[in-house]
Amino acid sequence: MKNNPTNTIFDLHTHHERCGHAKGKIEDYIESAITNGLHVIGIADHAPYFHMKEDHPSPGITMAKSDFSNYVNEVLTLKEKYQDKIQVLLGVEADFFPGEMDHYEKQLKKYPFDYIIGSVHFVESLSIFKKGRWEGLTKEQKQKTKEEYYRLIELSARSGMFQVLGHIDAMKGFYPEFSQIETDVIEKTLPIIAEHGLAIEINTSGKTKDSGGWYPSDEILERALYYNLSVTFGSDAHVPDRVGDEFNLVQQHLKEIGFKEWVYFDDKKRISVQLGSKA
Repeated sequence: MKNNPTNTIFDLHTHHERCGHAKGKIEDYIESAITNGLHVIGIADHAPYFHMKEDHPSPGITMAKSDFSNYVNEVLTLKEKYQDKIQVLLGVEADFFPGEMDHYEKQLKKYPFDYIIGSVHFVESLSIFKKGRWEGLTKEQKQKTKEEYYRLIELSARSGMFQVLGHIDAMKGFYPEFSQIETDVIEKTLPIIAEHGLAIEINTSGKTKDSGGWYPSDEILERALYYNLSVTFGSDAHVPDRVGDEFNLVQQHLKEIGFKEWVYFDDKKRISVQLGSKA
């Protein structure tokens, strides 16, 4: 199924039960995408922790290394099965761990990914979503943590491994005050992301966290526009019903901010979609 890039409804960020914290099979997400009127659905579950010795060190976070080829093959099989109904893209969301990414690159290059999402989920050895991690920190310590988060995002942009950077202010998820921590680090990071040709996602899963709303903030999106940074869409669905969640609202909001287009990736090639178009 070929899509007209002027009217494509897409979602590049969906998970399924293999990661251990999502519900439903891959096919359930594809069927939901069809029901919700999408033209393109990307499956991008959490990559295994390839840098760790164990096959499955974190069953509630990501899939086992031994299951990774099964994941890829299932997506490719469903891509063919549904080709007349919807375009299914093979993606993956890989954590960025500095000094360890050669393990990931070696494994990921074995497969025909349409795109790879790079996400920072750990800062200073703690999950960005760990509740209470900010308790007792001084203003200076909070600034340092925020700057380390964006240093890792910058390094992920420079790595050359990714087409998309995931939820680039998700650290506010369970600490909404994160956005108010004063530092100019974001102003330094966005031009580097743009320079390396990556897209950032507007991720609607922020609405499921304490912060509410989407990732990233309007302030970041406005600066992203200034630096001519590409944007894409991801629901980050962990249940099938959330596939494509608030796509139309995000599309309209981006248009109001001043964006003219957004992108998705097919065979790692960027496809631009004009904003404001109707299916």
